[in-house]
Amino acid sequence: MARYEIRTRRFSRAEYERLIELGVFQPDDPVELIGGELMVAEPQGAPHYTAIRKTAKALEAGFGPGWEVRTEGPVGLDDDSEPEPDVAVVPGGPDDYSRAHPSRPVLTVEVSESSLAVDRKHKGSLYARAGLADYWVLNLVDRVLEVYREPVADSSAPFGWRYARTEVYDAAARVAPLAAPGSSIPVSCLLPDLLP
Repeated sequence: MARYEIRTRRFSRAEYERLIELGVFQPDDPVELIGGELMVAEPQGAPHYTAIRKTAKALEAGFGPGWEVRTEGPVGLDDDSEPEPDVAVVPGGPDDYSRAHPSRPVLTVEVSESSLAVDRKHKGSLYARAGLADYWVLNLVDRVLEVYREPVADSSAPFGWRYARTEVYDAAARVAPLAAPGSSIPVSCLLPDLLP
């Protein structure tokens, strides 16, 4: 009997964007291109979506004018990755990205519940490989903010890079983004309220 080896098909960012243009994926499809593979994004429950909105509002206030805070928008990292982080902060305004997605956010945030391990290791390695200096994981399971900084090469990481420094902030703490060091954002302003 002949043996058939299962193979997967990798996509480039150009191919992925063409599939979107052709209508293969709809705007609300929870799909993103990570390292040449199509990944289904974490389903959004009410706490997840609330955290995205609260984080965006807090970052808009913390960064001020001259910065665009994007929610669930594509980021063109490289030839085989176009993730859609929950929140990303980029310089400029909306019209600056009318012809191409931003490629180097100054801050990238993933809100995590069931995707916590993927966001820490897999996406963290991807963002580190792209040289993104400030990556936050809003951990809804433990109600903390995990801040990842200082990308370094590491052959054991999924994409050959990881963050050398990790700090964890509880709800009572405040944090300043690298690109807005004068701001002090309360972690409690990012987390959804827990109802009694």
